[in-house]
Amino acid sequence: MLWLLLLQIWVSCLWLGHSEVVRSFESSCPQFFFREIPPNEALEPQNPAWICQRFKNQYYFATLYDRKMRIPVYSAYIYQPGPGKRPKGWLVEPQLMGPVYPKTMEKEWTLINYYNVSLEKLSESQAVLHDYKNLTGLNRGHLNPNGHHHDYSSRMATFTLTNIVPQDEKLNGGAWNNYEQQTMIRKTQGCNITYVVVGAVPGNNYIAKGRVNKPSYLWSSACCMVDNNHRKAWAVIAENDQNQVELLTLGELEKILTQLYGRGQVSLFDSECPRE
Repeated sequence: MLWLLLLQIWVSCLWLGHSEVVRSFESSCPQFFFREIPPNEALEPQNPAWICQRFKNQYYFATLYDRKMRIPVYSAYIYQPGPGKRPKGWLVEPQLMGPVYPKTMEKEWTLINYYNVSLEKLSESQAVLHDYKNLTGLNRGHLNPNGHHHDYSSRMATFTLTNIVPQDEKLNGGAWNNYEQQTMIRKTQGCNITYVVVGAVPGNNYIAKGRVNKPSYLWSSACCMVDNNHRKAWAVIAENDQNQVELLTLGELEKILTQLYGRGQVSLFDSECPRE
């Protein structure tokens, strides 16, 4: 047993990705939210998990995860694009199975072979790679896109299935990609720092025999600090079966999300972000 314990420790040291299920973002990784204030409770699902996404001992973004739907509600990050290759490989979140499991983001293979975790047990708590196989018209869509980060480590941290939803493949490679890669560049001109919250509204359809929800809408919002006295904000929303993105004000998106979620008035950012 001792050698098995030592082997587990050695494997953990080799894979230095970290992700942590926490009690709140305010106390654990508030730096990814404007004024350190996350979206309000109107977005919270029945069975939420707050994840501070960390890789190589550094936090890179925050994700509110819906354990029941097995998709993220939203991911929040700071926009810092840079050149670089798209990473390969996908990770999962051991702590969604329970606090006794490693805080490290791990590959499924590592958990199964070195931590004695069955794929069945892992899949009870979250989406797994098999859920995204043999899709028709859909693919793995990042909420927090790897292209919005400036180095390999920050991009690799986005390749966790807790940051992924089943997304219409034409939208993902078309209008949504244009927003991520072109509109964001234009909108962030003159910004010193830009905070982003991007999310998915659960829909009525599922993949993987009902295991993983296919969102009905994808949305993204941004609050940019031009200087200490000036801020600007914008937002978009897209139906997840149409290759079309609608540009909105932050206030317009919050009103739409309030209706779509039906859990009260939605607030995505602190009140100092302009709604008009």
